[in-house]
Amino acid sequence: MDFVNADNEKGIITKAVGGLYFVETSGGIFECKARGIFRKDELSPCAGDNVLINPENKVITKILERKNSIIRPPIANLDQLVFVISTCEPEPNFTVVDKFVAVAEFKKIEPVVVITKVDLERGDEIKQIYESVGIKVLVIDYSIPDCCAELYSLLEGKISAFTGNSGVGKSTLLNHIDPSFKIETNEISKKLGRGKHTTRQVELYKLKNGGYVADTPGFSSFDINKYDIILKEQLAGCFREFAPFAGKCRFLDCSHTKEKGCAIIEAAQNGIIAKSRYKSYVLMYEEAKQIKEWEVKSKKQ
Repeated sequence: MDFVNADNEKGIITKAVGGLYFVETSGGIFECKARGIFRKDELSPCAGDNVLINPENKVITKILERKNSIIRPPIANLDQLVFVISTCEPEPNFTVVDKFVAVAEFKKIEPVVVITKVDLERGDEIKQIYESVGIKVLVIDYSIPDCCAELYSLLEGKISAFTGNSGVGKSTLLNHIDPSFKIETNEISKKLGRGKHTTRQVELYKLKNGGYVADTPGFSSFDINKYDIILKEQLAGCFREFAPFAGKCRFLDCSHTKEKGCAIIEAAQNGIIAKSRYKSYVLMYEEAKQIKEWEVKSKKQ
């Protein structure tokens, strides 16, 4: 039977659970299964995918071309990655944020930084670091009416994923943006120093302004290879503040980690590049040196 025909409807996958896919179309939401051919092609449908479905048989017949995707958690066609950072409890981990920003830059996804718990401390420092490299930074203070208005406007008509350390308040923030979401939240575990993992799956929540947001599982550590493989030769291009110094190093094959005459090292020493950002780059470069060829092949679909 040919499932792909003129009667197919176009839709977007908003949730995937146990081999079932919830697809939103102009005709409503359909609970669908996927054609076996996708498994043969080693392509799995995921939240954010634009697909064609046969509404009568409730089968996904085709996954339309993706503009990007991340591996874990699996999400496709992201416009923005929103990194939620708290000023304390938990303390901001700049290296983890920088790794996520690098993945966003690599996948051509716009990074956005949102700072929570600003009534406490360190908000200005975080804001300065990321605004200085041209990344949009928003400060959320729940004591101010309409504190989420700018963020809500930024989400309009886009697919955005929210992520950040467990306990920074991602679910609280999403519930504040739209109380109808009613996303489960828990208090920070004092014993573990991190939040309980209340988010167990990726689900796209639709906003009234036409945007979709994904609440992703929190993390207490980060393995960049679970999101995508960035080779050491590609890494400098994921730090946008390095661009003005491209080609200005003494050596053409400069790794920007230890060489004499490196324009990027000099810029970091002079405070032109934030020291925390440069430190993250060096750490990520050393990790990238350990990537094996089979790891790269295993990530390719």
